[in-house]
Amino acid sequence: MSRETISQSISIVHPISLSHGKNAEVWDTSGKRYIDFVGGIGVLNLGHCHPGVVEAIRDQATQLTHYAFNAAPHAPYIELMDRLTAFMPVDYPVSGMLTNSGAEAAENALKIVRGATGRTAVIAFDGAFHGRTLATLNLNGKVAPYKQKVGVLPGPVYHLPYPSADNGVTCAEALKAMDRLFSVEIDVNDVACFIIEPVQGEGGFLALDIEFAQALRRFCDENNILLIIDEIQSGFGRTGERFAFSRLGIEPDLILLGKSIAGGVPLGAVVGRKALMDNLPKGGLGGTYSGNPIACAAALATLYAMTDEHLKTWGLQQEEAIVSRYQTWCAQGLTPYLGRLTGVGAMRGIELANADGTPASKQLTQLLGLARDAGLLLMPSGKSRHIIRLLAPLTIEPAVLEEGLDILEACLKQLD
Repeated sequence: MSRETISQSISIVHPISLSHGKNAEVWDTSGKRYIDFVGGIGVLNLGHCHPGVVEAIRDQATQLTHYAFNAAPHAPYIELMDRLTAFMPVDYPVSGMLTNSGAEAAENALKIVRGATGRTAVIAFDGAFHGRTLATLNLNGKVAPYKQKVGVLPGPVYHLPYPSADNGVTCAEALKAMDRLFSVEIDVNDVACFIIEPVQGEGGFLALDIEFAQALRRFCDENNILLIIDEIQSGFGRTGERFAFSRLGIEPDLILLGKSIAGGVPLGAVVGRKALMDNLPKGGLGGTYSGNPIACAAALATLYAMTDEHLKTWGLQQEEAIVSRYQTWCAQGLTPYLGRLTGVGAMRGIELANADGTPASKQLTQLLGLARDAGLLLMPSGKSRHIIRLLAPLTIEPAVLEEGLDILEACLKQLD
């Protein structure tokens, strides 16, 4: 099958062609089976072809495949927004809008905060990833490959160190950097918002320091700055709760959603305080495909499956299996390249590092190939592409999860 018609600027992790999948397993066009620890990069928390999601898509496809909501509202959009806003674990009145993707949710959030504050500056964080569109590129805390050769980006955007026990940056260090930023670089009164991931995804599954999150929330309140939490990858049960910000003891002003919101169908959302969401003029928000009826139906089925009991059970089972296996590997001295276990809940990363602590990027590349050949798909992350991010479906069968960890263990042993 030729790929000459596909842009060579698209980077591909696994040079295979997938045919079909079921829960945590996929098959390529040659019939080879793989255990999927990638999950479409965090999109398939309910697995491939979840029966409830498939049924909802089929039913909706026989009734209404598309209508632009801003032209004429349709029932799936209205029902989903009612269910979604009720699903958000905050105490204030919530409203929102649907988008085509997480990046589009971030773009719209920037419009919303500009309209609400009259300010333009944004503070983001080192290691952040918020999308590949032009404005979100500027938010990303990493140049290569996202910002290379693109030229001047929309701004102004400033970056701070991301404090986490997983990267060794302390709350005090991040607060000191923030103090310097507002002393040297920009007037605090020009800042519209902070945007931050409660657990960084692309950055290596780094869990945000709780003390810093609470200090940031206080700082925003004191200075009339809005706080945007990006839950695009960490949301919908990945950490064992509905959303990862709950563990921080704070409430954001706006929340970005995407990835696992609709069981694999393209959809995103930005939700938050109703007064903020309603501040732009009529027509300031919207989009032709945003909130497509089929995507809405898939999202409704997804939310129906994501009860708190299910999320807690799925998250604990996966977390316990990963942590237990990692601790065994450490005790055994499985490989000299085994570094830290990062993240929280079922959102876990395994670092590969050299004896001197430097990133073992070469070994991770080797591991990707070894695991793929053995029937396991893995996804890299981290600034130096040296952290495996584990994104198996939350619904993975325990036996399949153990099989996948067995393959990972065998491949880690082979690293040189």
